[in-house]
Amino acid sequence: MKKHISILFIFFSIISNAQTFDVTKYGAIGDGKTINTKALQNTIDACFKNGGGTVFVPTGIFMTGTLNLKSNVNLHLESGAVIKGSANINDYIPVNGVHYGMFFTENSENITISGSGTIDANGDTFFDTTKAKKIEWGGTSGTRQKENFRKVVDGGIGDGPIVPKERPYQTIIFSNCKRVTIKDVFITQSTFWTILIADCDSVLIDGIRLWTNMLAPNADGIDITSGRNITVSNCDVRAGDDAIIVVGYASHFEVPGFKDLRHSSENINIVNCNLQSASSAIRIGYFDHNSVRNINISNCNITNSTRGIGIFLRDQGSLENINVSNVNIETKLRTGDWWGNGEPIHISAVRGKVKVAGTETETLGVIKNVTFSNINCKAENGILIYGSEESVLQNINFKNVTFDFIDSKLNDVAGGNIDLRGCLDEKQQLFQRDIPGIYGQYVDELTIEDFKLTWTKTRMPYFTNGIEINNFNDVRIINFKGTGSPINKNAVPVLLENGTKTDLNLDKKMVVKLVNVKN
Repeated sequence: MKKHISILFIFFSIISNAQTFDVTKYGAIGDGKTINTKALQNTIDACFKNGGGTVFVPTGIFMTGTLNLKSNVNLHLESGAVIKGSANINDYIPVNGVHYGMFFTENSENITISGSGTIDANGDTFFDTTKAKKIEWGGTSGTRQKENFRKVVDGGIGDGPIVPKERPYQTIIFSNCKRVTIKDVFITQSTFWTILIADCDSVLIDGIRLWTNMLAPNADGIDITSGRNITVSNCDVRAGDDAIIVVGYASHFEVPGFKDLRHSSENINIVNCNLQSASSAIRIGYFDHNSVRNINISNCNITNSTRGIGIFLRDQGSLENINVSNVNIETKLRTGDWWGNGEPIHISAVRGKVKVAGTETETLGVIKNVTFSNINCKAENGILIYGSEESVLQNINFKNVTFDFIDSKLNDVAGGNIDLRGCLDEKQQLFQRDIPGIYGQYVDELTIEDFKLTWTKTRMPYFTNGIEINNFNDVRIINFKGTGSPINKNAVPVLLENGTKTDLNLDKKMVVKLVNVKN
């Protein structure tokens, strides 16, 4: 009996020590009109100064500008609670000529955002929803359609993206923090990137629903930059730009939240997620100062996206040890200035910055040790494996991949092109090219094993071979089931050109064309 009493005493002691700070007790009013920045911040500060606890947000709509979370604080939104961003840009803290978004937290630890309530960034206020943004960087002169590239035939804004006004930047920033949790909340209507995790260690993002306007440019879902030991799980992300990003940025143009720290971005897991994106559902790499390594992606569904999974090298940071397994990918062409052109899988390594001798830009990184296994694709463009003479792809593997290459109603205005935007060479930004099922170039050690390709309602003559690889060393193609495009009489199942060392274990009746290939 004494033992039971002791246990109950300890239990109630723990409960009594779990401090809760109700925002309404500090003057917050959830009427959807009052700007509560000061009251909400006072609640957070009181919680922090008292050693931590829960900042409780009850049912209501609490308008706010920029808030700073603190160590040992759990911001908890009950069902029906909404923290909504102000429509006035001046309610957000200015920084480097722009403004922070709703939450900015740095150099802190043990921070949580939780609950079944909503964070609403009030995004539509900061866009002109009647106009579509025009393609600028790289232009359209190299495309198959020239000035008609991605043109909206019936007028209107098509797939957007809509035009931004002056706007707050990232909705939620955690910079140089440890032990961060974002769980269960619904986050919506972002004005820019939604969640930035920069230089953080030990982060869990679990069970959130994150829906931005699919027509809004730069409205990324989750951006992980130079972070370590991070898991994104059980999330539903629908983003008007990349849904999830894993990169090695130390800085990024005028975007706030970066501290120019140099360390690897590593040990990141993305599991059990449903993703949609007007650009890449998952993007790894871009202008990376730091290398990115040890990335695992599994058991995800990617639908309604312009690109499925993209791996992009444009700077000195290398991208390595990337494993993708048990993923369904559905991609399509879009009108408007979205990056990507329907590829279910895109891997590219090309220079993005001017080479300056004796500086960090002198050496371009590499992409190596990448495996896609147990992947089902349904897409309106081919798989791209695009290395360069300066940065040859190394040890790229595709195992048990099925690909249904389907016709697109937008082929006339968008099909038959490759999109490498973010590269230095203007001629490589957007350019026309015949499209195989898989196209690869400048790759060392490429394995394609148990690959099944079907062509559905194919009608465009620029669709060509089943698999086409050039400038390679050591290509292995094992058990490929497929053909060249049925609409193109010159297409073959496999074309290999300008390479050495091949291991082909294929049906003897399959046509394999070898041009300047040495074993």
